[in-house]
Amino acid sequence: MTDYTIRLGDWATLGPDASAIRFEVFVDEQKVPAEIELDEMDAVCLHAVAYDAAGKAIGTGRLLPDGHIGRMAVRKAGRGAGIGGAILQQLMEQARTRGDAAVVLNAQTVAAPFYARHGFVQQGKEFAEAGIAHIEMRLVLK
Repeated sequence: MTDYTIRLGDWATLGPDASAIRFEVFVDEQKVPAEIELDEMDAVCLHAVAYDAAGKAIGTGRLLPDGHIGRMAVRKAGRGAGIGGAILQQLMEQARTRGDAAVVLNAQTVAAPFYARHGFVQQGKEFAEAGIAHIEMRLVLK
């Protein structure tokens, strides 16, 4: 899948599409409790949603005011096509543009190599979040 577009916006605009992806990936696939998937930070984040050629939402991520990137998710049909990387790059560029010195994320340990390919470096020890092993990763922006 090479034909996709990424839209940036607030929760009021992109929330319905972003939450549908997040529930499919995190709640349905990974068994994250539904009650912790959405949080109060959604309202203050910059959201990114990727859409395929047919206009279906296929990937998402968010940038928090403090420079954290989170809730990165791509539906099964879009995985392996560079969509997650494109979303990540867009969020990193937005952080850079607003003057953030670095971006930080809590990567699922199995996804750490993906983030490392984008320049993120592991910080600290592994920890559990929503019952899933995670590692903090950081990237200094240039």
